[in-house]
Amino acid sequence: IRKYSGKFTKNAASMAECIGKLYELNGIVTKLYVYAYMRRDEDSTKPFYQDLAGKADMLATKFSAAVSFFEPELLTLNKEKISKYIKKEPALGEYAFTIEEIMRKKAHVLSKAEERLLAMSAEATSAGQDVFMMFNNADIKFPVITDENGKKVELTNGRYLKFMESPDRNTRKRAFKALYDTYGAYRNTLAAAYAGSVKSDKFYAEAQKYSSCLSAALYQDNVPSTVYNGLIQTVHANIKKLTPYLELRKKMLGVRKLHMYDLYVPFVKTPQKTYSFEEAREIVLEALKPLGEEYGSVLKTAFTDGWIDVQENRGKRTGAYSWGCYGCHPFVLLNWQGTINDVFTLAHELGHAMHTYYSNTAQPLQYAEYKIFVAEVASTVNENLLMEYLLAHTKDDTEKAFLLNHYLEEFRASVFRQTMFAEFEMLTHKEVENGGVLTAEWMCKLYNDLNHQYFGPALAPDEYIQYEWARIPHFYRAFYVYQYATGYSAATAISAKILAEGEAARKNYIEFLKSGSSNDPVELLKIAGVDMSSPEPIRMAMETFKGLVEELEQLMQA
Repeated sequence: IRKYSGKFTKNAASMAECIGKLYELNGIVTKLYVYAYMRRDEDSTKPFYQDLAGKADMLATKFSAAVSFFEPELLTLNKEKISKYIKKEPALGEYAFTIEEIMRKKAHVLSKAEERLLAMSAEATSAGQDVFMMFNNADIKFPVITDENGKKVELTNGRYLKFMESPDRNTRKRAFKALYDTYGAYRNTLAAAYAGSVKSDKFYAEAQKYSSCLSAALYQDNVPSTVYNGLIQTVHANIKKLTPYLELRKKMLGVRKLHMYDLYVPFVKTPQKTYSFEEAREIVLEALKPLGEEYGSVLKTAFTDGWIDVQENRGKRTGAYSWGCYGCHPFVLLNWQGTINDVFTLAHELGHAMHTYYSNTAQPLQYAEYKIFVAEVASTVNENLLMEYLLAHTKDDTEKAFLLNHYLEEFRASVFRQTMFAEFEMLTHKEVENGGVLTAEWMCKLYNDLNHQYFGPALAPDEYIQYEWARIPHFYRAFYVYQYATGYSAATAISAKILAEGEAARKNYIEFLKSGSSNDPVELLKIAGVDMSSPEPIRMAMETFKGLVEELEQLMQA
């Protein structure tokens, strides 16, 4: 590929040949990379596949270096010449949107010397994130606490959520205090690390001539800042809808005051029922029937043609994911335990897989991979359809109450909590842009105020929550978390449309799944009938949340 450097911009035929070869090689490198890593994930104890994954990393790095000439050289051309080339060479028309996306960045691309300096600075400017990651993953040590069985157990980040779900309130309180006491003790160091990360964002935004850090982050996917600001404003306008849910939680837990450490414990007894994979398969196939016969047919193929690695085994990567590459069907990795959560995970990962399948089938390689902004839509639509199916078919009130509580917790975590995080990021970056300093004291006060604003009078004040900002790794990838809230809201609107409107909404949704990255993500969601530049999808999500709370309240009073 290097042979095209300095030559491909001379005429239309050379450009078409170069960009075609670039994507051809990209497809091969990606296939090798995905293969190596998925084989390693099957059994990470095998040295052969550990070595193969390492080689795949080196290959990907070499490829990136080899093609690094392409964008800077393309950007030396003006729009008129690009248009002339595309008209002259039909093969270039297939890459028109890709070229347009690169050219869109032209105003923010510096001279070769300046770009080289920016590239050289990346390692130094990542120090804030590097410090946090090493501290959080390697150096931080939490105290030993007593669990609900009277046993002494060392607290870790991994065990924290389990403690938060403990039915014993004193255990939850001890874990909560111990965790945030520890982060609080290092608040000045962690404030310096985060401040360094924000300063880095400001440096790159100013160097590349963006109006703000937020604009720089959103520009990559061509998402207007009104989407980000509109999310925060609409959640603010509907924030009181969270209060009845918190009041219900307080009532069901039987506590006089609800604290932060009471938010994760289930207040409805978890069903003891377990599901075989075969039972889950039938449930998911039935639940997703509203997506149509073609969708269902491909879904059956996923179960019969080796798409899914189901059972847990020694050395297998934990958790679950969907992955794949162009030219091959997607894959799903699971670690099946048979819980209701596993059934939801199956539907979720198959949503990703089907999105990938449709994009790969309908789009050429350059437009097949969809953006993060839309990535969680298909998975959440599947979860929502599964939830509606289970709610409609259960005859057990306890199971129905559990499902509603599960649904509401997903809402709270994905929309309310992530929007609060998004607002914290916005305000910290604005403070630095306006010449302020991010001290630990300032950030603790800001976070405490936001927590009170979002959770309101239903929650008793907890002094330790002011340190929560210090443990959130996503804050070191600026302006990322808002996409959880927008994606969840979009999926809620789409699944409601499919169930209410039937065929027309279903067809639009399938067209969206086929669209890959052939346009800007906000525009692609409009195909499915959702306009994220308007407050309506967020407002609809808030109304759905309100209705679910009312339904759960009535059920608990029955």
